[in-house]
Amino acid sequence: MVAAASALRVLGSGLHSFGFTVFFLPLSQDLGLSRTATSFAFSLARAEGAIEGPLVGHLLDRYGPRPVMLVAVVLMGLGYLLLATVNSYASFLVIYLGIISLAHSGGFMHAPMALTNTWFIRKRARAITINSAAFSLGGVLIAPVLSVLVQAWGWRWGAAIAGILFLVIGVPLCSTIRRSPESMGLLPDGDSPPSLDSEKKESSRAKFAETNVTVGQAIRSFTFWALILAAGIRNATYHAVSVHFIPLMVWKGLSQQEAGLLLGSFAFLGFASTLLFGWLADQVSKPRMLAVILLVTAGAMLLPIFGSSMGFLYLFTILFSAMEATYPIGWAVVGDLFGRAHFAKIRGYMSFFYMWGGVVGPILAGVVYDRWQTYEPLLWTLIVLSVLSALFYGMTVKPWENVSYKQIA
Repeated sequence: MVAAASALRVLGSGLHSFGFTVFFLPLSQDLGLSRTATSFAFSLARAEGAIEGPLVGHLLDRYGPRPVMLVAVVLMGLGYLLLATVNSYASFLVIYLGIISLAHSGGFMHAPMALTNTWFIRKRARAITINSAAFSLGGVLIAPVLSVLVQAWGWRWGAAIAGILFLVIGVPLCSTIRRSPESMGLLPDGDSPPSLDSEKKESSRAKFAETNVTVGQAIRSFTFWALILAAGIRNATYHAVSVHFIPLMVWKGLSQQEAGLLLGSFAFLGFASTLLFGWLADQVSKPRMLAVILLVTAGAMLLPIFGSSMGFLYLFTILFSAMEATYPIGWAVVGDLFGRAHFAKIRGYMSFFYMWGGVVGPILAGVVYDRWQTYEPLLWTLIVLSVLSALFYGMTVKPWENVSYKQIA
């Protein structure tokens, strides 16, 4: 299940999440768009993802991840094939928002995370980390190739190829997905099923002990809102930089092709840091680890402010890529605190609030550059936001001590 979900994340991130920054400049130049207008499309997509979050969460908890993933893969494939034909800002918005982004959030973000959380308890952070590391791996394996194709053949051919790959690879992957270990007569974490011996039954039952919090209980807790504020601010910072990564590197003097290669390095480093910190996360305080990572990335953003050398830009890329690890660790914290039974719904409601950070961040970056022709004021703002996010994660505490067991069918 981790392998199948991870493969879908590789596909989605390489062709879409990292792919958008590859398409950013050539698409905006072809359609005659400002950076603010192009960023606005991405931000509207994030807003759409926030609005659909609670609905997708309910669908995932009711029907399981496979139907949601399958519909998403088909829509993404058709959407990118249609994207290759757009010739106006209006048609771009209709296809990007009405088909592509509508499918991506539910099928490639919520569903794989809910699936992984359902299959693991004790090894939750490591499992979610592998799933999230696949997101960065897509940037390593696919985004640089996509960048070369776009530079050689144009962004329209790149979009068409992306659509074909979604359909040819994604549909077979979805057929391998199963809802939960219990639905197959298995137990989370790969534990052996209990024998008829009563003592072994109790021992096995203890392994499953976990907190299962309802949506209402979660919303009434301080922890729920502290996590939303921390994730929302973090989200604004990460997406402001990731969406504008290539434009930001061009601003510092690199060519688009050099920036595209550096984007591949950024993705690989995010992959490596996600695996490293995810492995450590099951052994230390996850909220404190998140706070430390965010403080380090805040310091990293000082580098492009004060330097333009390749060394400064590589060091910035190395340090800032650690923020990628905060996503799986953050969701592992949610799983630890709120359990498996209602995870998809709780994640959906949290997404409704925190994803607005991803809406504001790229627009803010575009406005800043269009107004001053520099990203420096943006970087100073993001430094402050990263410190605030670290503080909110540091305040996260476990509000429930009562433990309950619930079989997930």
